[in-house]
Amino acid sequence: MTENSQDQAQASVNGTSHISGDTIADSTSTTVTQAPPSVKRKVDDLGPTDSKLDARDDKRRKGTAPIKEEYLLKSDDVVESRPPRDEADDDAAEAFHHKDRQSVASHNSKPKRRERKQGQNKARDFGSSRDEVGLCSSRAHKPELSPDPCSYGDKCRFEHDLRKYLQEYKRQDLSTFNGICPVWQTKGRCPAGWKCRFVGSHSKEVEREDGRRELILLNDETKMAEYAATSTEEEEAGVANSLSTQQRMDLTKKRMPTPKSDSFLEWLDSQSQNPSAQGRRQQGQDGRASTALRNSSSPEPDPAQPGNKGNDQMDSRASFMDTPLRPSEKRRLYFGVETPVLAPLTTQGNLPFRRLCTSLGATFTYSEMAMSMPLLQGQKSEWALIKAHESDVQPPTFSLKNGENIVYDYDQSKDLCFGAQIAANKPWLAIKATEVLTTLLPKGLRVVDLNVGCPIDLVYREGAGSALMDSPPKLEKMLRGMNAVSGETPVTVKIRMGTRDKQPTAQKLVERLVLGAGQTEGNPCGVAAITLHGRSRQQRYSRSADWDYITQTANLIKKLGAKADSLADTIREPDERDLPNGHNSSRHGKVFFLGNGDVYSHEHYYDHIEHAKVDGVMAARGALIKPWLFEEIAAGQYLDKSSSERLQIIEKFCRYGLEAWGSDEIGVGQTRRFLLEWLSFACRYVPVGLLEYLPPNIQDRPPRYKGRDELETLMASDNYKDWIKLSEMFLGPAHKDFQFVPKHKSNAYEIEAEG
Repeated sequence: MTENSQDQAQASVNGTSHISGDTIADSTSTTVTQAPPSVKRKVDDLGPTDSKLDARDDKRRKGTAPIKEEYLLKSDDVVESRPPRDEADDDAAEAFHHKDRQSVASHNSKPKRRERKQGQNKARDFGSSRDEVGLCSSRAHKPELSPDPCSYGDKCRFEHDLRKYLQEYKRQDLSTFNGICPVWQTKGRCPAGWKCRFVGSHSKEVEREDGRRELILLNDETKMAEYAATSTEEEEAGVANSLSTQQRMDLTKKRMPTPKSDSFLEWLDSQSQNPSAQGRRQQGQDGRASTALRNSSSPEPDPAQPGNKGNDQMDSRASFMDTPLRPSEKRRLYFGVETPVLAPLTTQGNLPFRRLCTSLGATFTYSEMAMSMPLLQGQKSEWALIKAHESDVQPPTFSLKNGENIVYDYDQSKDLCFGAQIAANKPWLAIKATEVLTTLLPKGLRVVDLNVGCPIDLVYREGAGSALMDSPPKLEKMLRGMNAVSGETPVTVKIRMGTRDKQPTAQKLVERLVLGAGQTEGNPCGVAAITLHGRSRQQRYSRSADWDYITQTANLIKKLGAKADSLADTIREPDERDLPNGHNSSRHGKVFFLGNGDVYSHEHYYDHIEHAKVDGVMAARGALIKPWLFEEIAAGQYLDKSSSERLQIIEKFCRYGLEAWGSDEIGVGQTRRFLLEWLSFACRYVPVGLLEYLPPNIQDRPPRYKGRDELETLMASDNYKDWIKLSEMFLGPAHKDFQFVPKHKSNAYEIEAEG
């Protein structure tokens, strides 16, 4: 792998790639938006805007990476001019991934008319990566002379002549990865069949007894048997948490039963209808109580039940119905210094990147935030976010550093590495989505995490994400209901400091989640872990995360244990069944507390563990910029990765991407797109060998500099065309219809990662 990467890198930076018959320059010119050709000028000749971007006297200014003098570009160095960055709407750039996703609103609401795209990225689509004429599926995996019959016959719009398709409509095979299909190399067969961009490595022409020559696909039976051993019935080999077609259809047609949710929501309805529970009732025009809603924010009224007239006079104690499952009965969790966590990431939290981070030392990972409504509707694109590689759903392999397990009955062999994060704006949505997730996924989830921190306007305006911080009663209903239906899967929550600057509300919310509040005081909602991102919703990703506030909150949670003890021997004493993670230093359960924000080195990680007194630390942007952050944490030292080592990590991502999305034209295009998205973060990395002092600050912007070799300089470029050059080292020239427009302020730090 190393030799392959280095050869390709050298060829690319010298402008003479041997990856394919086409040149890199040709492919780059056919890719993405039309941009003026790069013009090399001396720094002294740059205009006012350019000189502002490339000023050399700011290297010691706050917010600027402290790069050693010998690597900074001097005035007599030749540099490529860069267009100025527009000051566009940050929300429009940050929320692009959610533009085409369905609203989190009502289950029965009509789909809204798609809004016009706004902002700098209004044309941010990725074109198309398809064959000029596609091959009919009846031929895609069959020998040339014995295809399946095509149900469309002569009316089929796809090509039936295999040789014509290969010669005229399919692009030339790739020569990267030594010309061997990485998917076939791993799985023993290639699901892309004849459409594979490496099909020459797993096909051949044979002569039949009648003298005819036939093209056939090759399979490696030994590898197929080994790989198939990782799958279960109706599940793709090597992939966990994928739905069958029938399950997805049942969700789409609303045939999927959710008995636990229905039972809990019925009890919730009875609470909302009971005067002693609500304190008052809304009166209709006829003087009678109006029809109860499913919950305070649901648009779904419950049908009137004729036999319930007498229920309004029931004693309040009779309205209580014990939940079927308690937090104390769920699978135990553990977070500690030994378990660095990869945060849920918008766009970048895809299966290949999570798999990459797991291979580099991340103990626990989360899916990208999934919207509850599309999950309940069985939308394939939303369920794809929950898919996991087999390595994600294996028991974690960490070793306790102090050798002491502080959680009763924690069984590491029953734990998992992967959890799902969902967003919802209504209790019934969150509750039903949780039941569907924990019931249908074949290999299960470590946790179901509720997102209460997403700052994106499109999510916030719907009442989901960070908007829930301003609605604690609704949030408590959600978490209580999620716990009631999630079976043995624990429920966790991720929050921010608050919605407005200088008005933090997280500590009051944490107290409510740990102890309960009002009528539920002493009856906590049972969350097993809380993660706090040290920024407000209004702050977004500007300024540094407030770890002082995270420290205060960690201390608060420890004090809440003592406060819980003060409730002992009273009617408000917490029921032990409602306390998660039985703890051997307290009569009460343990709610794990994790901190999140600006973790960019092992020094940050261990400093937060030691001084902030958090149970665990979650990394987001730091892992995007350098995924080997987890290796540094394990080693306890900085790793000065060379350009060739970093290129091997890019190669590994490409391999994982082709396995996940396929090695056909569409899969290669998808892999390229997400690679470029990741490189828009990775280009911010400044090798530690180039820095004057440590630790590096994730908020620092590097001035223009040159690397220790040409490849390192190329990797530091913030020009998307250079990212495309890197992608072509492994994925070949981009398709003529492929497009990639960098996100607004791709080098700025107002980004989508939750941290």
